[in-house]
Amino acid sequence: MFSYDELTSPERELWNAFPEGRAVDLRADVPGEDRVDDRVAEGGRWGPQRTIRAAVITALMLGAHDGRQPGAVPCLRLAGARITGSVDLAGAQLAYALWLEECWFEDAVNLLGATTQTLVFKGCHVPGIEAGATRVEGNFDLARSIVESGAPSHFHHRITALSLTNARVTGGVILNKAELNAPGGWALAAGGLIMEGGFFCRPGFVARGEVRLPGAQLPGGLYMNGARLEEPSPRGLALNLENSVASTVMLSDGFVANGTVSLRGARVSAGLSFAGAVLNGPPDGNGPSLTAALMQAVDFDLALAAPPAGTVDLQGAQVSYLHDGEHSWPGVVELDGFVYGSIKTAETGAGREARGRRNTVAHRVAWIRRSPGYNPQPYEQLASWYRKSGHDDEARRVLLAKQRHRRHTLPPAARAWGHLLDATVGYGYRPWLAGVWLLALTLLGTLSFGGHSPRPVQQGEGAPFQPLVYTLDLLIPIGGLGQRTAWYWPDGTLQWLAYLLIALGWVLTTALVAGVTRALQKN
Repeated sequence: MFSYDELTSPERELWNAFPEGRAVDLRADVPGEDRVDDRVAEGGRWGPQRTIRAAVITALMLGAHDGRQPGAVPCLRLAGARITGSVDLAGAQLAYALWLEECWFEDAVNLLGATTQTLVFKGCHVPGIEAGATRVEGNFDLARSIVESGAPSHFHHRITALSLTNARVTGGVILNKAELNAPGGWALAAGGLIMEGGFFCRPGFVARGEVRLPGAQLPGGLYMNGARLEEPSPRGLALNLENSVASTVMLSDGFVANGTVSLRGARVSAGLSFAGAVLNGPPDGNGPSLTAALMQAVDFDLALAAPPAGTVDLQGAQVSYLHDGEHSWPGVVELDGFVYGSIKTAETGAGREARGRRNTVAHRVAWIRRSPGYNPQPYEQLASWYRKSGHDDEARRVLLAKQRHRRHTLPPAARAWGHLLDATVGYGYRPWLAGVWLLALTLLGTLSFGGHSPRPVQQGEGAPFQPLVYTLDLLIPIGGLGQRTAWYWPDGTLQWLAYLLIALGWVLTTALVAGVTRALQKN
């Protein structure tokens, strides 16, 4: 315990102001804000008139000088101080708010397992904050602060700038314009964090090292609009939101990730937006830009500002509304199991409409073909969406593309048969081709048979030979027009032509009937 006589002049000022919650401002009273010696980064050079021992702050926060005044709420408010020693409040039950502005810390701040009121470190320079398992009844505000990596966290073996692992915050976490520096380590370790308010890392926020929020519960949303994530962990992760639960995740409006963004297993009850973002992937180029396997979201906006440098993995993801644009997809996209209710493209306007829906289908099929290997589900999903939208023709084009893609995976004989089905009936999705072939074969047969005379089966019986009717009789497999049974070709080319027409008639007529039936059923 301190005696009052042991306190320095600025410490006495802080001691006297604490019971009334008055602010103590030790910043130099000089015009302008650009003086080198008044910058927080230069706080290590500040003299005794701006120095407060961390032990004094710790003593006040633990109730050493409550001295409550009527109508006043005790609170530690300090600005422009050089704080020497370590602020160690681990496990403490703190009844007062801590409000520090533009202060320079000599050592890390330890709040491990503490229960505290609002914490504000605004515009400060801190060599690490350990707040794992901390309960904050209010906001945790680090706006404009620079938090450097210190020793490995109590929870983690890796160097960490800010630890909120398993913490609980009833208000919001505010990191607007803050810098968290742990290059190659963990800039933020917040696995299991439980929030009641929002998590804000808006323009100017920079993290050097991995931002980890696996399993976090963020009902107030995560807002990283315009944030920049650099120098990821050795695994190449810039942002880890695996298995997290959030109402809204905004990684948009200039958000830049120089590392993998992982949303594997995340659940977003409203909007997940990358609109205007840049996903560069790991700096070494080995790894995906976005992995969102098994992710669930209502509204998923992937209208990026530039194509992702690495792959995008959406295997097993489920979204109600997918928004994409011309820069959304890289050269490799994992789409197997990806389910969506509808697709909206940012490339609207007269220019795109003029190209028509056919080009849109070609664009979507090319999108699916970016997946490595053959998987039928992405084609079925796209066709299902077209059918639900009332575009049956587009759905058939997609399913035809599926069959063509599948053909490449078959053995040579099956591939040859597939080429035949494609050319003749479009795998049944272009039934009109069967009609075209039937007309062409009818013309071929009529001309071929018309220049020759067959032999009657029985002399003097049956109808006269008619080349057109005879050809139709060969091509139509059901019923009969009396020509095929009354006339025959003894041998030669015309006999084999007749056999060929019979075989093709079965195939083409069956395909034509199937196509008409499918059209009538609106499939």
